[in-house]
Amino acid sequence: MFPSSQTLNSAFKGTQKPFIAASPAEKGGIELNSAKYFYTCAAGGVLACGLTHFALTPLDMLKCRMQVNKNLYSGVFDGFKKVASAEGFKGLYLGGAPTLIGYSLQGMGKYGFYEYFKYLYGNAVGEESAAKYKTLLYLSASASAEFIADVMLCPMEALKVKMQTSTTPFATSFMGGLRKIHAAEGMNGFYKGLTPLWLRQIPYTMVKFATFEKTVETIYKKILSKPKEQYGKTEQLGVTFAAGYFAGIFCAIVSHPADTLVSKLNNVAKAEGESTGALAVRILKDLGFAGVWTGLVPRIFMIGTLTGLQWFIYDSFKVATGLPTTGGAVAPKKE
Repeated sequence: MFPSSQTLNSAFKGTQKPFIAASPAEKGGIELNSAKYFYTCAAGGVLACGLTHFALTPLDMLKCRMQVNKNLYSGVFDGFKKVASAEGFKGLYLGGAPTLIGYSLQGMGKYGFYEYFKYLYGNAVGEESAAKYKTLLYLSASASAEFIADVMLCPMEALKVKMQTSTTPFATSFMGGLRKIHAAEGMNGFYKGLTPLWLRQIPYTMVKFATFEKTVETIYKKILSKPKEQYGKTEQLGVTFAAGYFAGIFCAIVSHPADTLVSKLNNVAKAEGESTGALAVRILKDLGFAGVWTGLVPRIFMIGTLTGLQWFIYDSFKVATGLPTTGGAVAPKKE
C-alpha cells in the first residue's frame, strides 16, 4: 500500500526530520516515518475503526433507520426495545459483517495514509513552514487520506445501509447481498454513494484529526502541568481518549447532513434517466433543513464514543509496538 523504505528515503533525501518533533521509538524498535512505521499505523487503524464500528452496529442501525423513516421509532431506547423484541439480539447486529470489513479497510487507509501524507507534505513545504502551519498540514493530510479510504469503504457501506434499512430482509447472507446489488445495479450500485460519502467523511476526518491534534496539544500546554514526555503511557492514553471524544462531538455535527443523505441515497430508487446528483437534490428537497438533522442526538453519542475509542485503540497499538502516542509534541526550535 505504501512506498518502500528505499522509495521514501530517496524521495526525501536530506529532509528526513518529521515536521513536528516526536518522542523516539524504543531502542531497536520501529523507525519513525519509515515504511514499517506507516504499515504499523495502518494496522492500528484496522483495529481502531473495524472493532469500534462493529461494536456500535446496533446504534448505527437505529440511526440509519430513523434517517430513512423518522416516524419508525420514538427514540433510541424505543428502537432498541422494538428491534430486540421483533428480531432478537441478532437483529441488533444486522449489517455487522459489511460494517466490520468496510470500516477495517477504511481505518487502514485513514490512519496509514494520514501519517504518510503528514510526513510527505511536511517535507514538501519544509520543516519551518510545516511547524508554523501545522493545523493546515493536519487538514490537508487527513483530507487526502480520507479520499482514498472512502473508495475502500463505499461498497461495504452500500451493502450495510441496504441491509439495515430495507423494509423487508435485503439478503440472507453477506455474499448474497453483494450479488444482489451487482445484479440489480452493477458496479454503480456499490459506488453511487461515493460522492455523498466523500462529502460526509472528508469534513468529518479533517475535523477529527485536526481537532484531536490541537486538543492534545492544548491539554499538555494549558491544562496539565508537565510536558508530555514526563507522563507515563497510561496517563498519555487518558489524554488521547479525552481529546478523541471531544473531537468526535464536532465530527458528528459537521458530517451529519451528508450522513443522512447517504442513508437515503442507498434506499431511494432513481427515476428513469435520473443521475445520482439529481437524485441527491431531490432527496434534499424532500427532507428540508430539519430533515437532514434527523438522528443527530444518537449520532453525537455514537461518534463521540466511537472517536474517543478509536484514538485510544490506535494509540494503545502504537504504544504496544514501541511507538509514541499521537500529538502533543513540541515543534522543533530553529537552530
